[in-house]
Amino acid sequence: MTFSSFMEKLPGSSQKLNILTMHIEAGNEQSAESKWLHGWRRTALLITLLFVSIFSQIDRILPFILAESIKAELRLSDTQLGLIMGMAFAVCFSIASLPLARISDIGRAKQVLFACIVIWSLMTGIGGLATGFVLLALSRLGVALGEAGGTPASHAMIVSKIPEKFSGRAIGLFSMGIPLGTMIGFAMGGMAGDTIGWRNTLFVAGAFGLLLAVLVLFFTINNKVNRQNYSGEESFLAAARTLLARPTFMWLFIATNFVGFASAPFYSFSAPFLIRTHGLTASQVGISFGLLQGVMGIAGTLVGGKVFDNAVNSGSKKVMHPPAIVFGISAITTLAALFVPVGWLSIALFVPGMFSFAFLLPHGFEAGHLVAGPGKQALASGLLMLGSGLLPATVSPLLVGWISDKATTQGIENGLRPAMVLIPIFTLLSGITCFIISRKLSIRNCMS
Repeated sequence: MTFSSFMEKLPGSSQKLNILTMHIEAGNEQSAESKWLHGWRRTALLITLLFVSIFSQIDRILPFILAESIKAELRLSDTQLGLIMGMAFAVCFSIASLPLARISDIGRAKQVLFACIVIWSLMTGIGGLATGFVLLALSRLGVALGEAGGTPASHAMIVSKIPEKFSGRAIGLFSMGIPLGTMIGFAMGGMAGDTIGWRNTLFVAGAFGLLLAVLVLFFTINNKVNRQNYSGEESFLAAARTLLARPTFMWLFIATNFVGFASAPFYSFSAPFLIRTHGLTASQVGISFGLLQGVMGIAGTLVGGKVFDNAVNSGSKKVMHPPAIVFGISAITTLAALFVPVGWLSIALFVPGMFSFAFLLPHGFEAGHLVAGPGKQALASGLLMLGSGLLPATVSPLLVGWISDKATTQGIENGLRPAMVLIPIFTLLSGITCFIISRKLSIRNCMS
């Protein structure tokens, strides 16, 4: 005989049992509700993390808009530029992301985030002291080491402090820092590079990053860990293997690789392409391309987060269809942008590509969090960043730079044009994998 059936046989106990059950359920609901942040504390957390995302992206992309000035002063080739903006950053970023993500998952996200901001800011400033290829590459390694923990630590805070029904929009808001940082980095970086030089531009960016670290100390809060969802004996490598063994997560990992092969050269070489092909200055490219990237990125992340939340809350079986369609459109327009003869039209045709990369962010990260489950969300973010950041970010800028150099030696006036055709090819492959993920992703099973 169970306790509940025994109680029901006692006089008046049925009503007491119902009252007791209601109190327990209410207590559980209150306990679940109490872990979420509300009011100004939630707002302060999200705004601070948005600034983290913005400054992380600024320090990451400044060498892109400053590339022509750096190349001229340090006498670098396109291949060396590809190494600095691709391999030097991507290798360290990818290697460090998983252990930093795992540390964040066990309740130390705030400490990880603070340390990472200090490291990447100092190394950004040190990059301004570079006298050649080696020192500049080493400084980018340091920036990558710091930025490797920024996104996983921020995601760990968000999923532990923001209710699930709003998490897509919260991730979208954080991801909005990428296009905002790109816009500011391109626009302000281009103007600063033309006025105070690329070295002073890096010094100033590093100083602002150190101020951001102070904000993190005051306005962020550590993620609390449910020990039932975390086994301290499981290493980050074992946990990563467990996630990658799940077919849906593996397809997400493959998708991020394709996206990385498309986005890395898109951001690395779009500015040099527009400057060389259409005779624009760094300031002109920074303002026009950077502002459009910012606007499209903001729209992409916010709309993407809203679309994802709606799809999850309605139990849709086509969660990843929207980014798949957007990637298909952007593959066509990006290819056209490489061959049109007018500068403003080329920039306009790059716009769908800007939107597509941002639109995927909340879809990709939140789908990964759902598949991973509690206690492994930061690790899922780290793995997806590894997918886009290791092989693609290492190989694709280097490959585009190498093809450009070879094409130029063969007498082709603008070697970047045929080299950048790789971008729409991998954009199309990204869309195809998103369709496959939609067929495998079961929202009901992930939420249960």
